[in-house]
Amino acid sequence: MIKVLIERHIMPGLEQDYEQASREVVREAMHAQGFISGENLVEGGRPGHRIVITSWRDARAWQEWSVSNARERMMARLGPMLSQPERIVMLEHT
Repeated sequence: MIKVLIERHIMPGLEQDYEQASREVVREAMHAQGFISGENLVEGGRPGHRIVITSWRDARAWQEWSVSNARERMMARLGPMLSQPERIVMLEHT
């Protein structure tokens, strides 16, 4: 199993729109082969700083989702709300 950490910075005033769209992304990912779980987190005191942590069966499952049409559609909606590109880190157990 792997975890994928996605860091996003939301433009001020778009936090509520982001929340709705982000939940839809996780719902869509739930249908992807190899998806295990996902969390959307906000950093205390920084409402525009979000962390998404997802668990996947393996790196291949994540990679397939990361380039899927479904994720591309979701990111077309989320992307304009971001003040900088998202940062993605794939983490493996040691």
